Amino acid sequence: MLKLEHVTKYYGNFKAVDDLSFEVKPGEIFGLLGVNGAGKTTTFRMIIGLLDNFEGKITLNGKKIDYNITDKIGFLTEERSLLTKFTVKEQCLFYGRLKNMPEEEILKKLDYLLERFGVPEYKDKKIKELSKGNQQKIQFITAVLNDPELLILDEPFSGLDPINVELFKEYIVELSKKGSMIIFSSHRMEHVELFCKNLVVLKDGQAVLSGYLKDIKEKFRKKNIIINGDVDIESIRKIKGVNEVEENALDIIVRIDNQDVAPKVFKEVSKSKNIIKYALEEPTLNEIFVAKVGESYEK
Repeated sequence: MLKLEHVTKYYGNFKAVDDLSFEVKPGEIFGLLGVNGAGKTTTFRMIIGLLDNFEGKITLNGKKIDYNITDKIGFLTEERSLLTKFTVKEQCLFYGRLKNMPEEEILKKLDYLLERFGVPEYKDKKIKELSKGNQQKIQFITAVLNDPELLILDEPFSGLDPINVELFKEYIVELSKKGSMIIFSSHRMEHVELFCKNLVVLKDGQAVLSGYLKDIKEKFRKKNIIINGDVDIESIRKIKGVNEVEENALDIIVRIDNQDVAPKVFKEVSKSKNIIKYALEEPTLNEIFVAKVGESYEK
């Protein structure tokens, strides 16, 4: 288990992380979210041992994280961290050796992962010759080459098309089923909702939202009503407790204070005989994030 207990980190007089506590269990995909400057990167660096001058305690399976433990950790950074003049093979041999992996094991795992992600022909190509999406594949491969017990993924789907996003998702889920602890951070809230049952949202270094996603949605109370049909939108807007009515290409989305408002909206909607869909849904994670943090995560 990864455990952070009352962790605080200063840069001079600036408090980058403020009394942060959470834990990630084996097999769990945990969401760590926040806008730029919220404290995510500092938290990642403390977890992997790059920053050690902080208050509080960080342990992996009960032990302080140092160079005796980092071989069990994989980290995919948001920024490109590849050596572009290296070939893919050289890059992975370099990273694998840093994790104390035997060369034979590195090459065997590399061949498997290149085949798995559909790029076996890139083994002897230089990193700089690859597209942004294929560079991201290689960066991901270097992060999982050692079958890490703890894997940190910061914007893992950057530069990927939907097909390759699915390939990544499948492999991440497989790792979690094998017992890896995974910390997942992404600007795409729909990806976070697919993966993460438990999460923390940071703002100015503090956890402003934490817990299981299903509980967070229940406590948030605000709901969405999804309507497909011919309705009087202006009449719905006038209903007390209706915060917003939005039309998209397919549906009308009515955002309400709580589910007690739903019967009033239904009464108005039922005046129309041309209703294909009427559904009361939980708010999206993105809506909750904006409400708690005060700004959109996507920039």
